Amino acid sequence: MTATTLLTTTDIARIVAVHGLPAVLSRMVDYLEADYRRWQAFEKTPRLASHSPVGVIELMPICDDREYSFKYVNGHPGNPARGLSTVVAFGVLADVATGYPAVVSELTLTTAIRTAATSVMAARLLARAESKVMALVGNGAQSEFQANAFHHLLGIEEVRLFDVDPAATEKLAVNLALSAPALRVVRCAGAAEAAAGADIVTTATADKTNATIISADMIAPGMHLNAVGGDCPGKTELEAAVLERASVFVEFEPQSRIEGELQQMPAEFQVCELWRVLAGEAAGRRDAAEVTLFDSVGFALEDYASLRLMRDYARELGMGRDAGLIPDMADPKNLFGYMTATAAAPGSKAA
Repeated sequence: MTATTLLTTTDIARIVAVHGLPAVLSRMVDYLEADYRRWQAFEKTPRLASHSPVGVIELMPICDDREYSFKYVNGHPGNPARGLSTVVAFGVLADVATGYPAVVSELTLTTAIRTAATSVMAARLLARAESKVMALVGNGAQSEFQANAFHHLLGIEEVRLFDVDPAATEKLAVNLALSAPALRVVRCAGAAEAAAGADIVTTATADKTNATIISADMIAPGMHLNAVGGDCPGKTELEAAVLERASVFVEFEPQSRIEGELQQMPAEFQVCELWRVLAGEAAGRRDAAEVTLFDSVGFALEDYASLRLMRDYARELGMGRDAGLIPDMADPKNLFGYMTATAAAPGSKAA
């Protein structure tokens, strides 16, 4: 029998507890970089989105000649008012040779980790090496992961916080005091105050609107912008003039044209896919005064890398259990016989 390993939220939390979040983030960056360097080996497509007035549900598939993966993910900004998370996700990693699913995993926690790791991967290529101060505008579910990743992996010493909901900022400050006690936390009254003096500006807001969170007058020479929240059609965080001033880098251009900050710009506006920088085909940051922007929308290759990582962690720790998704048939051509025999087996409710 070929079993399908199930990894739950408890399993992922245990992996982080055993290894520590900084180590998991660091290894996630390694997996992301390895797969981005194999960019040409993958069959790629923009994610498939089903929009409603209250949110979006998406499927994000990708494959190479060995493994296929997809993620199911939603985005419903009104969910917290109902006691629900804005975003939840799960994913599958399957064997291309047989079509059998090898891993079914939660991806809510894992996506938060991989999004922060992807931000760090980009910032290593695009931000100034001496960056010490980061503004974090939008202090929701992603914010702790971003702050920890930039602090532990990139050397950020001060984070300047702003959210329209003061309770979100307080939640973040409390969590950072526990997870990154050496990180200086500064609460700010607005996005402009947070951005003032920052080397890196990260935006991670949730509202599904064309918003101007960061305007061109907030941009300083040498700044790196990490735009995380603009991730679906009709949702942006940056003024178009910010993109005009910056060197813009994206994950997968066909997808970013639809749902990133890039959706504001004409088709002839030039951007660079990040894999080209990792492969040495294009330059990242070229000088200390250059303004760089990573227009991050989340791409399926990052989930593929995440599923590989969590599968490997689970194997190393002896974690996970059979998901019970695939029938264990003595005769693979007799599905009906398997069903009736299983129903009649001792211990089954039908027996």
